[in-house]
Amino acid sequence: MGGTVIPEIMDAVDFAEPGGPEVLALGEAPVPDVGSHDVLIKVAYAGVNRPDCIQRAGHYPPPPGASPILGLEVAGEVVAAGSEVPSEMIGARVAALTPGGGYAGYCAAPWQHCLPVPGEMGLKMAAALPETLFTVWHNVFERGMARDGERLLVHGGTSGIGTMAIMLAKAFDIEAIVTCGDEAKCEAACRIGADLAINYKERDFVEAVKEHTGGEGVNVVLDMVSGDYVPRNLQCLAEDGRHVTIAVLGGAKAELFMPMVMMRRLTLTGSTLRPRSDAFKAALADEITQNAWPLFTTGELAPIMDETFALAEAAAAHARMEAGEHIGKIVLEVGGE
Repeated sequence: MGGTVIPEIMDAVDFAEPGGPEVLALGEAPVPDVGSHDVLIKVAYAGVNRPDCIQRAGHYPPPPGASPILGLEVAGEVVAAGSEVPSEMIGARVAALTPGGGYAGYCAAPWQHCLPVPGEMGLKMAAALPETLFTVWHNVFERGMARDGERLLVHGGTSGIGTMAIMLAKAFDIEAIVTCGDEAKCEAACRIGADLAINYKERDFVEAVKEHTGGEGVNVVLDMVSGDYVPRNLQCLAEDGRHVTIAVLGGAKAELFMPMVMMRRLTLTGSTLRPRSDAFKAALADEITQNAWPLFTTGELAPIMDETFALAEAAAAHARMEAGEHIGKIVLEVGGE
């Protein structure tokens, strides 16, 4: 353990029963224990993500052994470390992908799931990155095998996932096509770097994709909707296209015309990040540290930030996310810079 005096009790957001955003309340909880491969982070900021809302509503229980406290990403200073953690981690500024526990004064996370935050990079910005960066990198570049010169279609272009997907696509010379729910969001997506933003309430995105690509289609679809979007997504895919599902916000079941999958040699895949093993996430963190993290630490890319709320205002943060009006990342201020 480090030399910093660490309290036994910390502020934390909790909820007595599942429900709407209003069930969230600031209370107290024991500071988490640190396992042999964990670090204890004094949280400066915590990112808010859609899975937090789903867990609060009672539909996404934490994996076995994970903190019941919400919060899948934080940034702050490492104040204690387990016996198997390199000693130089103590005092380091880090952003971390966490198994839970981010909406609190202190959060434990495996040290190999941490990304280094240089002094010139703000901790608020750093806290807005891990969940979407890990998710997009794995699903677009690893599972979706996107490469330069290809085209990517992303639904929810101004969400945290959507804005991250646009930025990474453009950084690696991939054409980014997104769908959004109104013209203001379409304009915002284009400012972020989207090559085409389709207002899905005004236009059929299948027709728009075919027109924009001259009938060729896209190589990868990053799908957060599922349900009846899946057959429409498949119509947008080029031959040998890849369809990657990361959420089922529009329904868990889809009806497919399998001869088209066969004739066009399509690949349907998907993943969930949170239940994956620590070893898998550590390997993913290594790949991100080498290939994507420097884009952010050098300032070439920066996360699109929406609103910042105090930890005690977590209910308002969730209400904003569920209203669907945000553009980019919603963040909770816990200890500040």
